[in-house]
Amino acid sequence: MRLAVVGATGLVGQEMLRVLDERQVEFDDLYLVASAKSVGQTIKFKGKEYTIKGMEEVVALAPDIAIFSAGGGTSLEWAPRFAEKGTIVIDNSSAWRMDPSKKLIVPEINGHVLTNEDLIIANPNCSTIQMVMALAPLHRKYKIKRIVVSTYQSVTGTGKDAVQQMMEERQGITNGIKVYPHKIDMNALPHIDSFLDNGYTKEEMKMVNETRKILEDQTIGVTSTTVRIPTIGGHSEAVNVEFYKDFELKEVRELLEETPGVVVQDDVKNNVYPMPINSKGRDEVFVGRLRRDESQPNTLNMWVVSDNLRKGAATNAVQIAEFLMEKSLVS
Repeated sequence: MRLAVVGATGLVGQEMLRVLDERQVEFDDLYLVASAKSVGQTIKFKGKEYTIKGMEEVVALAPDIAIFSAGGGTSLEWAPRFAEKGTIVIDNSSAWRMDPSKKLIVPEINGHVLTNEDLIIANPNCSTIQMVMALAPLHRKYKIKRIVVSTYQSVTGTGKDAVQQMMEERQGITNGIKVYPHKIDMNALPHIDSFLDNGYTKEEMKMVNETRKILEDQTIGVTSTTVRIPTIGGHSEAVNVEFYKDFELKEVRELLEETPGVVVQDDVKNNVYPMPINSKGRDEVFVGRLRRDESQPNTLNMWVVSDNLRKGAATNAVQIAEFLMEKSLVS
């Protein structure tokens, strides 16, 4: 098994290495790839020094699996070149998610659709992953009619520079790095990714389109407002979901408790509910504040939290690789 991690020096790339280590993913050779300015530098992983390689060199080595977290432009250019060599690319960018010829995968939900002919596999958006993890078992039982979601997303979703901007602002540095159009510390920005002609942002429309594709139901109504807040631990979401069928809260809770990868934290009498500070470094999706929407029938409110660098990115990508190996879909 020859494995490549493309974008190994970034926040998600570093998290991928931690996840590979923690989950004890077995491989014979590991190739770490980054931008030209990082080539030749070394990264220590599992007690061994790895020299960062360039794209051309690793394409020629034809790894069995390449996990990409290097941006959409890089993925569009290089994923097909890896695929031509027979490498299975698991891509964390938005480049291939809505391509009708590519699978958009959360293994616990739709891993079964993968075949040995899938050479470029898309990893969904971080906010979408955690939401559909909580909604998939409920959709199967009650059938979703409409979702209204508001997100409260960590600065880590933007990358290292965004974290630095927040920390500098917190220290009173006024002329430091600027990633966001406004101050982020002590603030909330209703602006993630660029705005589109319909008034929504790209991030908001990702949640609309990706949710329908993963749940394999284009009839689901989805509307989203995504907000950046000055936290590091993970993303939070207030989800209001209307079903065609009525439900019992007890049964909803039981369905979620039985769902692999989901943890129910819903004991408000003892102040137990999901929070990003507690999700940091965890792979699970945490769900709480389960309650009926009393303004209309068949509608549930829930609060969903997950570490966006883990299940929202690195862990999901590694899980796809594990699934491929387990099902012998790697040639």
